[in-house]
Amino acid sequence: MSHLTANLTALQLHVAFWDYNNDSIITPIEIYRGFRDLGFCIPFSLGGLLINIFFSYPTTLGHSWLPDPLFRIYTDSIHKAKHGSDTGVYSSDGSLRLMLFDEVFEKMDSSSAEVPTRIDNITRLETDRREPSLGVGDLFRLHAKNRVAADPAGWSFAAMEWWTTWLLLQREGRLWKEDLRSIYDGTLFWRIREEREKNGQRRQGYGWQDWLGGLWNNGTWKTWEIRHKDRVKVEAEKEL
Repeated sequence: MSHLTANLTALQLHVAFWDYNNDSIITPIEIYRGFRDLGFCIPFSLGGLLINIFFSYPTTLGHSWLPDPLFRIYTDSIHKAKHGSDTGVYSSDGSLRLMLFDEVFEKMDSSSAEVPTRIDNITRLETDRREPSLGVGDLFRLHAKNRVAADPAGWSFAAMEWWTTWLLLQREGRLWKEDLRSIYDGTLFWRIREEREKNGQRRQGYGWQDWLGGLWNNGTWKTWEIRHKDRVKVEAEKEL
């Protein structure tokens, strides 16, 4: 696989997972199949076909002025589908701007992970800046910060992308930097499919059980952050 991706940009690597036959074209069937392989339900995967509807023509412009009647996406010109009101982590040619990626967490991470740290034989909770992450509130602020005037399409696409990322990635109520980094270059998608093929399921993400559990317990998105903090406190108390 490495020889096929050696000369691809980060944005091309991001979408390569959906190119099942490596022909630089992503069909609606491949979009549906990709979301199913990632563990999304049938209705959500069918909703993923909106990607072809909205992004087929921009990528077709790299080959023709005429729209593709089959709504195919051409990965060699995927950078033409880059929309406004985003983080700017992808450049205009699809390269990854790591400085801007780091800046997202530096500016938007309202609270880092709390881990038990032992100092002078006393276990206590301390802020660990080595584990940057984004909560739902941080994502709302990030989306609001990136919105530019007269760009409702960009606002909508950005919101859908962050929503999908949350459903796929959230762990303890947050998106973790290393997980998000591996989404930008697409490596996470391959890892998720491998985990699902090997174990039949994946324990990360936000599924129907989480949603129903939240309703049953009158919980919200904060439930996972609270659960994480409670568990850390219990572990710290055990070491005392």
